[in-house]
Amino acid sequence: MKTVQLKTVKRLSALLLLAAGSAAIYSCGSSTANAPASAPPAQALPVITVSDHQVTSYREFTASIQGSRDIEIRPQVDGYLDRISVDEGAYVRKGQVLFHIDARPYTEQLNTAKASLQSAKAALESASINVEKLTPLVANKVVSDVQLKTAKAAYDAAKANVAQAQAAVDAAKINLGYTSITAPADGYIGTIPFKTGSLVGKGTMEALTVLSETKDIHVYFSMSELDFLDFKQEFEGNTIEQKIKNIPPVELVLADNSIYPQKGKVEVVEGQFDKTMGAINFRATFPNGNGLLRSGNTGRIRIPRQLAKSVLIPQEATFELQDKVFVYTVLDSNKVEGRPVTVADRSGRYYVISKGLKPGEKIVYAGLDRLRDGMAIAPQKMSMDSLLHANPI
Repeated sequence: MKTVQLKTVKRLSALLLLAAGSAAIYSCGSSTANAPASAPPAQALPVITVSDHQVTSYREFTASIQGSRDIEIRPQVDGYLDRISVDEGAYVRKGQVLFHIDARPYTEQLNTAKASLQSAKAALESASINVEKLTPLVANKVVSDVQLKTAKAAYDAAKANVAQAQAAVDAAKINLGYTSITAPADGYIGTIPFKTGSLVGKGTMEALTVLSETKDIHVYFSMSELDFLDFKQEFEGNTIEQKIKNIPPVELVLADNSIYPQKGKVEVVEGQFDKTMGAINFRATFPNGNGLLRSGNTGRIRIPRQLAKSVLIPQEATFELQDKVFVYTVLDSNKVEGRPVTVADRSGRYYVISKGLKPGEKIVYAGLDRLRDGMAIAPQKMSMDSLLHANPI
């Protein structure tokens, strides 16, 4: 009996020890599971301090480029082209022969006119001799003065015939000269739609070619009605002509986005708006001594304007959301907050901000895609001056 009781006591003790161990293990597991997780470290992101700067901004307008004169080269006489002395795109000098029309018919016309002139001169000489012969006879009353008057009339007619024949010679020389077609100015040859042997003349609808005089180049651009109103308010002067004179030298951005090395001057504005386009045309003139610009090129005109000291931020420090531009400002707690800003203008790779930021505030420069409102960061100070040095305005 005692042995049975002793075994029962040992079993109960073992069960109690096992239960106590399980409780201890459960208690440890629960304690570990309920412990708060450690927060991830704050991201280290570059931060710049906003400041104001003197800024030159640009307004850009799509432009087309033309020579200062585009001269149509047309024949002045009819005939067959027997020689084309230039190629398309060639640069020619004033007076250089471009085309030659078969001159043989006009050479014969000149020879015929010269022969007629010689005949008229001979007739004039004969009439002069007749007048000289009759004059003393009339004075001596050998013949009547009617014969002398008739001789003088014949002389006047012969003299007129000489003048007419001389005019025919001069006209024939002019026509013969027109068979050699020369360049009226220095410039570049355009397309030549005719070939050797083509029949051309004054009635030909198409020009032989177009010569573009490009020593100076004209660049045409247009402003909308709103741009034109801004232009009138921006520049001083009582008249449009005075305001145009006060426009500073303008720049030309070429098709490859490079800046043409020489600046131009706005000179002319049209008198009225295009009703269909709602725009008014301007013209700027650029020197083109090196021949870099050609008629038909396109580009953009940049008109500079000086802005008062303005808040300037790099475009990389912004992001767009629902057609609005935002930045992440850094609060005193190093937490970030998205804030909309108003872009007044652009200058190079920078935005000019009119609303939303003040000098002295801090914004995140990079890593914006990893941020959310209220997130804390580890600010890494970055100098705005170093950015401006690396990427000037």
